[in-house]
Amino acid sequence: MPGVRHERVRELLKREIGESIRREFNVSDTGLISVNDVDPAGDLKSAVVYVSILGNADQQKRGLQRLNEHRIRLQALVARAVVLKYTPLLKFVLDDSIVRGNRVLQIIEEIEKTGPADNDPPPA
Repeated sequence: MPGVRHERVRELLKREIGESIRREFNVSDTGLISVNDVDPAGDLKSAVVYVSILGNADQQKRGLQRLNEHRIRLQALVARAVVLKYTPLLKFVLDDSIVRGNRVLQIIEEIEKTGPADNDPPPA
């Protein structure tokens, strides 16, 4: 179970990485990149950054590629804003949980629109 300090560092990294991405990347080129979560290691020397990219497939591919290319610059920006003993080594991972969640909601809406089948017995 992560401690309070670990959670605070996680939220601080999440906010600062998101701000750095917003300032550094053009939305029309890379799509809208949002940081969903950050999972820092126990020693805070590395962190996995879960991002979602809204845009077409080409923008998503280009966005993830640009994040990995500019990883060192983003780490430097985070190091200036967040004072830690070690600046975590960032690893970016595409998180499709929002897309999957939207698909589930869409399926639920379709089921609700069709309603119960005529030959189904009424609920007891």
